[in-house]
This record gives sequence, C-alpha cells and structure tokens, in this order.
Amino acid sequence: MSGAVSGPGDTTTSEAVVLHLPDADTTRAFGAALAGVLRPGDLVILTGDLGAGKTTLTQGIGAALNVRGQVASPTFIVAREHPPLPREDGTRGPGLVHVDAYRLGGLGELDALDLDSSLEDSVTVVEWGRGLAEALADDRLEIDLQRPRGAPSFDPGAEAEADPGAGTRTVTICAIGPRWTGVDLRALVSGR
Repeated sequence: MSGAVSGPGDTTTSEAVVLHLPDADTTRAFGAALAGVLRPGDLVILTGDLGAGKTTLTQGIGAALNVRGQVASPTFIVAREHPPLPREDGTRGPGLVHVDAYRLGGLGELDALDLDSSLEDSVTVVEWGRGLAEALADDRLEIDLQRPRGAPSFDPGAEAEADPGAGTRTVTICAIGPRWTGVDLRALVSGR
C-alpha cells in the first residue's frame, strides 16, 4: 500500500509503510524499534480507535528510551512527562511527553499545554492527534493503528480472542518533513 499524508507547512512526505502486528507484545516491540530512530524534538501522532494499540506502542517507545514512570494512557491527565533515566553508560536519552488529545476542544487547548517548551528536549507522542497536533511541528511521524473489533487472530475461522491485548493491528506509518529524509522506516519493519 502506498500513499502520502500532507498538511500545512509540509515540505516532504514519504510513501506509507504498512505492517501487521499480531498482538500487544509485538506492538510494544515495534515501539521499542521505533524509539531507536527517534531523537529529541521528534513528534509522533498516533491515530486509531479505542483499543487499537496507541498506548501499547507508546509503552514500547518509553521502555526503549529508558524513561521514568509507567507509561499509561494519559486520558484524564491529558499530558504526562516522563524524564529520561541514566543509561548504563551514564548518558541520558530524550524524555517522553505523552499526550492524549481526545478530550481537547481544539488547537487553543493544545497550545495551552505549552508543549513547545518540551518539544526540543523530548520525544512527543500525541494520541488522538490527527487534525490537531500537526501544527506542533512540520516534521513528524503520523501512525495510524487499526484493529478489528473483537480482536480476531490471523486465522479468519478463529473466534474472537478474550485477551484485550490480542488481535492483529494494521499499522500505517507516514513520515512528514525533511527530518525523515533518508530514514528507512521499512528497515524497522523488517528488523522486528
């Protein structure tokens, strides 16, 4: 599948990268692999229905960035900052700012969070950010997660799984802006 996503101020868009993640563990593992190419100042916008895996993906990013605190859905808090912990070599990577824009009424409420002050030093992940968070940065990753209702397995004849972490997610990633020129997102997919 290919396609491009663009918005105000976009200077570069990439061909969409599509992958299938069979469960919550592989979704977290993909988040960890993605963290390997993320750097301070990066914006990741996550879109998908309830239970699609947005927070699960962010947990993988947070674990790989080695940030403080449990990465959980910030639905009622709206934004949660996770400062970086020291690595084994004593250095620190970027922090993680995890935002849930679901309850925000518009760009004004997003601006009121004052994310600009943390954007340069952290990786910022915005759940439910499509149509709102693009204004935060011209360079960004837009990731759409889709998961069939009832979380069926790969086997079309199988019954829906009772495990809320089960169910194949279809993930579509689009890199926007010059920051992502030359970054091979397909290698992340094949490197899982």
